[in-house]
Amino acid sequence: MTLLVSPTLTPALTALLARAMFPDPRRVRQELAAYRSGAGGQVFAWAAGDEVVSAAGLRLDHGGRSAELRHIGTAPAHTGQGHARALLYAAAAALEVRTLRAETDDGAVGFYRRVGFEISAASSPWGINRYLCRLTLVPATP
Repeated sequence: MTLLVSPTLTPALTALLARAMFPDPRRVRQELAAYRSGAGGQVFAWAAGDEVVSAAGLRLDHGGRSAELRHIGTAPAHTGQGHARALLYAAAAALEVRTLRAETDDGAVGFYRRVGFEISAASSPWGINRYLCRLTLVPATP
C-alpha cells in the first residue's frame, strides 16, 4: 500500500473524491477546480499496487496543527478493507497534524466512529442530521 501526496487529478481520482461530494454537478466541478488550484486543500490518495483505491482532500488550518477532512471516497470494490482509515492516518502523519476534523451525515458517521473520531451533533440548515467529527492523533515519539 502506498500514500500518494498531491497526485494528478485523473478522472479515476476525481471520481473517488466526487463520491463524498454533494451530488450537484456544478458544485462537484467547483470543488474539483478548487483542489486543482490548491485553494481547496491538498489531495492524498491510497494505492493498492497500481490502482488508486481511496482519495481524500484535506485543508490545513492556520498554524498547521490541525486539518479539516473535506472529502474522502473509496472505490466501491474496496470499501470495508481499511484503505480509507490507512489513508487518513498516513495523510495526517505526512502533514504532521495532531487533530483531524470533519463534518458528515448519517450515511458516513459510522465510518468516522470506526476510525476513532469523537462524534457530536451539529446544527443543519437543511433539516437533516449532521455531525462534527474530531480525531486527536498522538504524535510519534522519536
